Amino acid sequence: MTCNRYKELEIIGKDIIDATTKLYNIKTFDEDEINNIYQEIKSKLIETKILSPDRILLAIRTAGICRNKYLSSYLALFKKVTEEYHPEQMKSQSKAYMFTVYKDYDILAFVSTPEKLENEDTKNYGLDVHENNTIYKAIKDDDIVSFIGFTERDGFDENQRLISLLYPVSKDGYSLLELCCYHGSVKCFKLLRTKFKSAITQTCLQFSFLGGNPDIMSECLKEVQPDNYKCMEYAIISHNIDFVTFLMNTYNMKVYAKACAINNNLQAFFVFLDQTTDINTCFINSASFNIPSICEYFLSLGADINTKTHDDLDFPALHMALEFDNFETAEFLISHGIDINAKATRGINALQFSASFSSKEVVEFLVLHGIDTKEKTLEGNDAIHYAAIGNNIKDVWISPIH
Repeated sequence: MTCNRYKELEIIGKDIIDATTKLYNIKTFDEDEINNIYQEIKSKLIETKILSPDRILLAIRTAGICRNKYLSSYLALFKKVTEEYHPEQMKSQSKAYMFTVYKDYDILAFVSTPEKLENEDTKNYGLDVHENNTIYKAIKDDDIVSFIGFTERDGFDENQRLISLLYPVSKDGYSLLELCCYHGSVKCFKLLRTKFKSAITQTCLQFSFLGGNPDIMSECLKEVQPDNYKCMEYAIISHNIDFVTFLMNTYNMKVYAKACAINNNLQAFFVFLDQTTDINTCFINSASFNIPSICEYFLSLGADINTKTHDDLDFPALHMALEFDNFETAEFLISHGIDINAKATRGINALQFSASFSSKEVVEFLVLHGIDTKEKTLEGNDAIHYAAIGNNIKDVWISPIH
């Protein structure tokens, strides 16, 4: 893609990029600043239907887990969205997150009830790791005086590992040095390296793209090479475009379109488009964002509206749009002649694909636009079958499909 095209797309997405960058990069506990960020999210993302309230809550949850130093600020945002929009469902709910929202703000999000949450066994969640007088709080705050005090206590174990659902999921937990990289705590990082010779791991380097400290990142890159995916994923989550282009230009790493869509990073997605010479690939991945003008842009350049992904999924653009509940994009595709009954791998059409995870509104949308409700996959399965697999039978059963 030419530089001029990239600039054209950046103009289309400027407000979206500004709002999502602020969402994923909160660095304040100030209530007025948090409210200003909320108002920008509301006006530029929710009211424009770029992201639904459900998708905003997913973004807040992801950002809060990847930047848990500011978890209370993200919980405050979560509270504002929940109280104003009362969303009924959120994909990939986290019990730990729902419990924290309830405990701190007395909010019952989605299908939660006081009985469910109060009876929840939270002792293994690791939700109290940042309480006062813990080594993990010292690392979070890069409080080197307190940290040195912990390291000089009898019985201090420099090899201890933390398992907490406040951090990205890990069955083995994280070392103290890895936590320093996650928080960008360069003072504690340097002490562990000089006094205890703590080893830099691939996780250290990955986390350095979340912590964002250039000295830590530089030290990590002296010891380990970036992996093929996780470093780029965290660079995308960080919404720091310099990290994305650094990995791309220095280490010839791919920008993953799916990660851009999941983490609402439109600017990184434009970099992906800049990497991609095939117009059809650009078009079909554009359907992952609820911005029809981008799809329209690539159709105007000659993209085939019925093209499919060049992978094992063989997704048409409609499947891509519905995976992210992009109704406006789906409407655009249908109105411009996409084959609504087009099938992905194993003969799965858009209705069967959506039935396992989407809301009743998505199913109704497809039925009302004329999708074949009796169609079966190559294995002979219909939409009701996939709804049952995804524990989504209620929404599909009460829709016009049945």
